[in-house]
Amino acid sequence: MDRVAKLHDDEVETDACLVERLVAEQFPQWAGLPVRVVPGSGTDNVTFRLGDELAVRLPRTERTQGQVEKDLTWMPRLAPHLPLPIPEPLEKGEPGAGYPFTWGVYRWLEGEPYSAGLIDTVDAARQLAEFVRSLQEVDTTGAPVPPDDPFSRGTPLAPRDGLFREALEQLQDDFDTPRLLAAWEASLESDTWDGRPSWIHGDLMPGNILVANGKLSAVIDFGTAWAADPAADLLAAWYTFDGPARAAFREAMGVDRDSWARARAWALSLTIIAVPYYRDRRPGAVRGAQSFVAEILADFDT
Repeated sequence: MDRVAKLHDDEVETDACLVERLVAEQFPQWAGLPVRVVPGSGTDNVTFRLGDELAVRLPRTERTQGQVEKDLTWMPRLAPHLPLPIPEPLEKGEPGAGYPFTWGVYRWLEGEPYSAGLIDTVDAARQLAEFVRSLQEVDTTGAPVPPDDPFSRGTPLAPRDGLFREALEQLQDDFDTPRLLAAWEASLESDTWDGRPSWIHGDLMPGNILVANGKLSAVIDFGTAWAADPAADLLAAWYTFDGPARAAFREAMGVDRDSWARARAWALSLTIIAVPYYRDRRPGAVRGAQSFVAEILADFDT
């Protein structure tokens, strides 16, 4: 049945049979194409491969619906300005077959999720920096803005303070929580950005960066793309790169110390808040969190 494991308490059940029914009812030209779930689908949407050339993306929850509408509007406008392919939405599907949300059919983008074993990481860091810089230069007229939500990327840190402290209470046996709290409070004091918003991707993690033939081949999942603090895309320095590649990315981006500090604090808060939420739901998503947090804390000392 190719059923998808749930990550959220309010998640709608999805599987390959559901996708087959939705496609057959709404897009008969693609009926009969084989459907299979894409391993490692994201936390907001489940992706299924449809035949060899298409992908279907279904929102997991009511909170994460609406991306296909956003993609249909903005992906064609952003794509000509960017040095790497991005999602190409083809059709918007309507609720049906017991599924309550709109959903999307996209062209399949070739490549594997980013992994250091697939690519020269320093070259990849420079290539991704070029992508980010190009995205930041795109005109933001009419661009979406971050939702009023503490999870919105590229927004101030303060709205996440309560969530961060609550997570720390649950992690006292796992981390040096006094040191984490001190680092977090120092970050809050320096979170004073008031610059011009730029286009951000907002989620440049390995699963959203594709590699083919030893080069970056595409950037996917623009669910958190909007006009906001450009430091948000420096998250890639932490979530995608390490060592010399992280240094190369920072150099290629030419960022100031405050921007780096905001990105570092975002990486810290995202990780700490995610650990208690996902450690039972999706253990692989938080595996290695202790060493990752140790790297972040070490950067506070430099």
